Amino acid sequence: MGQSMRDIKRRIRSFEKTRQITKAMKMVAASKLRKAQEQAESSRPYAEKMHDVIVNVARGTKGYNHPMLVSRPVRKTGYLVITSDRGLCGGYNSNLLRKLQATLHERHQSQDEYVIFVIGRKGRDFLKRRGLPVIGEVTGLSDSPKFADVHEIAKQAVQFYADEKFDELFILYNEFINPIIQRPVEKRLLPLTGEELRDSEGTAAGATAVYEYEPSPEAVLDVLLPRYAEALIYSALLEGKASEFAAKMNAMSNATDNATELIEKLTLEFNRARQAAITQEIAEIVGGASAQG
Repeated sequence: MGQSMRDIKRRIRSFEKTRQITKAMKMVAASKLRKAQEQAESSRPYAEKMHDVIVNVARGTKGYNHPMLVSRPVRKTGYLVITSDRGLCGGYNSNLLRKLQATLHERHQSQDEYVIFVIGRKGRDFLKRRGLPVIGEVTGLSDSPKFADVHEIAKQAVQFYADEKFDELFILYNEFINPIIQRPVEKRLLPLTGEELRDSEGTAAGATAVYEYEPSPEAVLDVLLPRYAEALIYSALLEGKASEFAAKMNAMSNATDNATELIEKLTLEFNRARQAAITQEIAEIVGGASAQG
């Protein structure tokens, strides 16, 4: 019985140490979440304003068909997947990668029909273990990534589309809804047609003011469209970072609660074992006294 009690106490101490770690990780994730959420929210007005400017410029191009605005027959598809470098964040990575696998299985017959760009070590390792065609990767991003950190892979993805190495580009990431809900989503990034540049009524969105552009609306559009696509990728990355910290905060909170529950059960088990040991000792004393009497 004594050995059993020592085992229980050792397990209780182990879970108490685990709880301290998970509680600290939860607090760190919550602190980082606030900053990541601010970054994600601050990037939205920039993307929205650039969207309005592009729509306004496109109105003045008089039928100019930029390659990024024109759909073409799809022979090959590009995917840009945003995951994390580290784990311990619940289903953050697994849910997104499961969605990617389901999309690839449903949409393509062979690996020759698509290529993948990936941000994050977890996604890179997952895809390479399965032999999927990864042609661009970025890992080791900071907790507060800058646009320069992903500029090269964003530029490469947009340039590959412009060079017709693939005919459409999708981005997959975890959309930040709130600290409790993060949703894996897939959005078409290129070409920028239909819903990307129109409102729900089917009319051009954005401001109605008329501007003059130098040297020409077409030249301005040539510069803005790649920048806009890159800005959308960066905005998705910030959404993904906020979702990552929210998922990690929730995972560590659940781990802390589970550790607390196990400690309570083990403490109850320990008290019962101690009570049984005391009862047995009393019974032995009473029995010994009776035998002597």
